[in-house]
Amino acid sequence: MTVSITDVARAAGVSASTVSRALRGRPGVSDEVRAQITAVATQLGYTASRSASSLASGRTFTIGVVVPYVGRWFFGTVLDAAEREFSAAGYDVLLYNLGSPETRKRFFTRMPVRKRVDAVLSLLIPDEEESAALRSLGVPLAGTVGDARPGFTVVGIDDRAGAESAVRHLVNLGHRRIGMISGASGPLHWTTPVKRRQAYLDVLADAGIAHDPALEADGDYTVEGGERAMTELLAASRPPTAVFAQSDEMAMGALRALRRHRLKVPDDVSVVGFDDHELSDVLGLTTVAQPVAGQGAEAARLLLRQLDEPDTEPPRHVQMPIRLVLRETTAPPRR
Repeated sequence: MTVSITDVARAAGVSASTVSRALRGRPGVSDEVRAQITAVATQLGYTASRSASSLASGRTFTIGVVVPYVGRWFFGTVLDAAEREFSAAGYDVLLYNLGSPETRKRFFTRMPVRKRVDAVLSLLIPDEEESAALRSLGVPLAGTVGDARPGFTVVGIDDRAGAESAVRHLVNLGHRRIGMISGASGPLHWTTPVKRRQAYLDVLADAGIAHDPALEADGDYTVEGGERAMTELLAASRPPTAVFAQSDEMAMGALRALRRHRLKVPDDVSVVGFDDHELSDVLGLTTVAQPVAGQGAEAARLLLRQLDEPDTEPPRHVQMPIRLVLRETTAPPRR
């Protein structure tokens, strides 16, 4: 006869939910009680099943994750790190790739995650209506992009500070013709390009450098887009001597374009990126390092903590550290 979680709970003199937490290694159970439950489960030959745990706890043991571009490096890296945390805690991931406006609208209209997930991790920035729809689920919510917003725990970085450090580095080297490759055509409601562009403009103004619109180009946050944007900047009547790319992938595209035009980096043009992509060190790219995987892992841990400690007030915003990493792609301009 099959032994159920209720049988183990009755024999151990505890609740079924306590048995579930103890056998899954979750907090909230003393070592003594955990050892007792483990011994009873072993003696009875109990094997935990997902359905039994769900019935005992009222959970689905599934986390919903919504992303704008699952194939992009940044989002894929965040997702991979978060999934590792969820998997280690015994949770599955239900992924929704909302890359098109139609798919996104359909998701927030129908809300297919309702009663199917215990929490939601958002890798996109919802507007007010979308945020309200997610809050209506009544489950813990977390995000890894954008600013703090009601009902969410947001794990992110200071985009302005990071961009400022990159552009100021170029100014301090003596550059005055500083271009920028941005990602203006990013995901809907994405604030990252706006903040990094404003930082670029502020640093130029502080340094007394007039802004030249011809030194800005959209790189679509891709390698191909960065190459295209760099080619556009080189066609300006007075090309830049240095370029700040809002992502390392766009910076890689810029390096490819410069090589194709037989220009040397950093002798002819300096390039600085943002992210510290795993290939940045290989390419010797000066960049602003941010813990991309760390943001996904931290957001996942905070969601799991909310599930295990529902009475504890979660943080509204967690800011991860960033730093400027100096490598071989930046130098003073030629005199």
